[in-house]
Amino acid sequence: MESNTCIRQFADQAQIETCKGKLKTAQKSFSNLSNVLALAGNEVRLKILYLLEEEKELCPCDLSDILSMTIPAVSQHLRKLKDGGIVHTRKQGQTIYYSLTQDNLKIVKPFFRHINKETEKVEMP
Repeated sequence: MESNTCIRQFADQAQIETCKGKLKTAQKSFSNLSNVLALAGNEVRLKILYLLEEEKELCPCDLSDILSMTIPAVSQHLRKLKDGGIVHTRKQGQTIYYSLTQDNLKIVKPFFRHINKETEKVEMP
């Protein structure tokens, strides 16, 4: 069985410091992306984010019908997404509409392009 030890002779200190600097500079971006991916790591929440990206905004009742889930179950997922700063709300009368925040839309859009490409492959004869 191989050992998991490092046997390098010389460390490239300049490379190590450069990499540390890159991580420090990008810390906020890592934190934001990690937060979005952690919340989107749940299949239901990922579907909600996908639908919000496709439709621009939806209310919990719409999502409940689309996902065949109860409104309280959908609302729980929306609360987590809102608390995580991934979605925001707009109230119109008694109805609350949810949409993706612009910063997070930039993060998740490439994933949804991938899903749409895969869907197109399946739909093509």
